[in-house]
Amino acid sequence: EDFGAYPRDEASDWEKLSIAKADLLYAPPLSEIYPDDFATRVEVAGVSQGLCGASRPHHFAGVATVVTKLFMQCLPDFAVFGEKDYQQLLVIRQLVKDLNLPISVIGAPIMRDKDGLALSSRNAYLSEQHRLMTAPQLNLALKEMAADLASGRDLASTISSGRERLEQAGFKLDYLEVRRADNLTPFDDEIDAPARVLAAVYVGKTRLIDNIPVP
Repeated sequence: EDFGAYPRDEASDWEKLSIAKADLLYAPPLSEIYPDDFATRVEVAGVSQGLCGASRPHHFAGVATVVTKLFMQCLPDFAVFGEKDYQQLLVIRQLVKDLNLPISVIGAPIMRDKDGLALSSRNAYLSEQHRLMTAPQLNLALKEMAADLASGRDLASTISSGRERLEQAGFKLDYLEVRRADNLTPFDDEIDAPARVLAAVYVGKTRLIDNIPVP
């Protein structure tokens, strides 16, 4: 996604932080983070491959680089990342582990609207019809898949029926996968470890991601 087109409202963010009684906001200018002679990139192998990393091949290198800079500048005791970007959360955890950073990375539960749609700045791109009729079907499909897997349904047919449901709802699929929750590696034929159902879809031109644990 083009950095310049990413939906942002810094004034609203500042207001929310003020209401939450935050003590400090660190918001350096872009030129301070990426000066003209910037030439370094941080890459996290393994967990960054596949899923969102397949369709956005340089995305997680950018995330790892800017988060490393942020950690070095702020020296936090802990950092909170939302579970909606589950692959990103695991990338940051791997980064902190590999670089021996004394930081606790905390996963924050996904915040959702009343109809189950995961909150995201990208939701602002949705048309009224897509927002009301189509987008909520993503979470419903993932919940159904997780319940089916928990009840013993086989992996292949669960994914197949999930894809069919999402396509019938009007989504264009980027991916729909069931992966190990700790490292996002795929299962062979059956689930033998804690699992996560993960999806990335398009509603019109808007890309949505969501995931849910298998109970």
